[in-house]
Amino acid sequence: MGRIRILPDQVANKIAAGEVVERPASVVKELLENSLDAGSTDLRVEVESGGRRLIRIVDDGCGMLRDDALLAFERHATSKLRDVKDLLSIATLGFRGEALPSIASVSRLLLETRSAEETTGTRIEIAGGKMLRCEEAALGGGTVITVRDLFYNVPARRKFLRTEPTELAHIASLVTHYSLAHPGKTFRLTAGPNELLHVTPVATMRERVYQVFGSQVLDELVEIGVREKELFLPQPSVAPSEAIAEYRSEPDEPPTRTFRLTGFFSRPQIQKGNRNSIYIFVNGRLIRDRLLLHALGSAYHNLMPPSAYPFALLFLECDPEEVDVNVHPSKTEVRFRHGSFLHDFIRDTIRERLMESRPAPSFSPVPRGSTGAQQGARLPYSEFSQMIENEAPAAPSVVEAGAEAGPAAAPPPTPGTPYAEGPLPEFTLRPAPGPVPRLDFSAPPLEVTPGPPPSGKLHRHLDAHGEFPAEAIPPSEMSLSALSDLRPLGQIHESFIIAAGRDGLWIVDQHVAHERILFEQVMKQRAAGRVEMQRLLMPMILQLTPEQQIDYARIADELHASGFETEPFGNRTIAVKAAPAAVGAADLERILFEILEIAEGELRGASLDDLRRNICASIACRAAIKINMRLDASKMEWLLRALAATDCPMSCPHGRPIALHYGTREILKAFHRI
Repeated sequence: MGRIRILPDQVANKIAAGEVVERPASVVKELLENSLDAGSTDLRVEVESGGRRLIRIVDDGCGMLRDDALLAFERHATSKLRDVKDLLSIATLGFRGEALPSIASVSRLLLETRSAEETTGTRIEIAGGKMLRCEEAALGGGTVITVRDLFYNVPARRKFLRTEPTELAHIASLVTHYSLAHPGKTFRLTAGPNELLHVTPVATMRERVYQVFGSQVLDELVEIGVREKELFLPQPSVAPSEAIAEYRSEPDEPPTRTFRLTGFFSRPQIQKGNRNSIYIFVNGRLIRDRLLLHALGSAYHNLMPPSAYPFALLFLECDPEEVDVNVHPSKTEVRFRHGSFLHDFIRDTIRERLMESRPAPSFSPVPRGSTGAQQGARLPYSEFSQMIENEAPAAPSVVEAGAEAGPAAAPPPTPGTPYAEGPLPEFTLRPAPGPVPRLDFSAPPLEVTPGPPPSGKLHRHLDAHGEFPAEAIPPSEMSLSALSDLRPLGQIHESFIIAAGRDGLWIVDQHVAHERILFEQVMKQRAAGRVEMQRLLMPMILQLTPEQQIDYARIADELHASGFETEPFGNRTIAVKAAPAAVGAADLERILFEILEIAEGELRGASLDDLRRNICASIACRAAIKINMRLDASKMEWLLRALAATDCPMSCPHGRPIALHYGTREILKAFHRI
């Protein structure tokens, strides 16, 4: 007797369930996608015990006929594919026909559905893959699917589930994601008696972001708008063979493909400890794609520390033929036909919008440890999951991101190391040379008129000093374009420049500000091939390790293009004959070894453009003015004007913020003037 046998359908369905149904959130995902494909506009999700005991999805979609409802529980039964050509242009969220039979094989499932074409509905009950009953019922339009006792007949799978709050967090994350992707629909999520999410239809994505995350998070985001880019496809010189042509959805492909990107992303100073705040959708499908995540990270290169992540809500629309969604059982991973083009499109679009917006960080009134998302959103998954599992530290506030995010992972500083390279050293206090400048809000004297009589509501009693009227407070200026109008007042510990602007007070880190100025200068010189060099009186001989020697051979051309004239000088030794003019002789050896460390740690996983930026960042860091350095008024004014002229004045090449803003409104609130 042979050893190979065909598995029974019951066993095959349980195997398929192991691929499709990973946890309760997987069930919610598959059923939600079916509801969206059915044209539903009102979706309700009910769960109990984190989805183990109960999952119920109620929608107002098109429903199913009786025969279709029975056929839906057969393996690979679907209404979304006809032949193999349809696999090349999938426009629906579901298409395989595996979800319902897989879920029914590991749970007790009840389906209640009615199509508008029939006067009565259909009720089907299945337990462990076996149909218990099928009957007519008086039902309203749409579909209700109730899943009870998930994995009741597969106890080994049930043991691998996490705690109820953890499984609930995954479900909440999923429903939140799809509510963002479909702003024109109603989504409700309840866990027992608690309503965790309830959003109603809105006209714009901005309104949906406000519903889910609140106004404070929305104010911290930059909107992409609508950015499109066309890809011109090369036309084949020879007609395709019949064997290839029969798999195409169209006999002749159009000459171009259009990619459209919309959404929101955070300013560089808004830094998260993990990727839970990154939401990416392709044609309305929630995905976790390495290519797009890398493109997003590349857009923030030199603007954010490598260990930090932004908040991003990206929606990519393209021709269905440009993306293959049939590469993963859960359909969360995709493969793009023109991945390199798409990667550069997303990276360049976000980078350009960052340069255009030039956002400035401000002192946040939010208490330490809290975030705007926690205040404004009913259930933002990233904070919710951190609260219940402590899987990652809470995202720091704006002030924390500037003061602690970078140096926390830096090595201990050596004597003479600037602030950008390690923890803040002790300051050397010196007496002020003259009287301390006074803040000037540049506003005329105010006349306070009596207000209306008390309304009976709680209000703050005004003292005899009066209150600022709203029209006297300038609008908040959060763009770093205001740097060109700042008036320097002095320094704090000869390290931070204090300046007054149209809207409040600014604090500028003089070292990282000069570092950003030099970085962009070196990058422009490098791009133009005119890097200023200085020859050394005597060549500097450096001894390398075997790994450094290999990395040096790989980046020798980049070193030369950046202003370093080097050549091999024996075994594991190089001679340095010239260096960039901005680099002092005392820093030359250190900066070269830093560049070699960059090559060893990042070149093998980073692009050539990233390496060039890191080399220029190292040169700028060593050449920039240091902390504990006194600057006169003319130098401070020059620094602020030069910083305002840069393309990206919001952060240094290592990702730390350059300037902090304390607005007039916040100052007046602190003094109880408004």
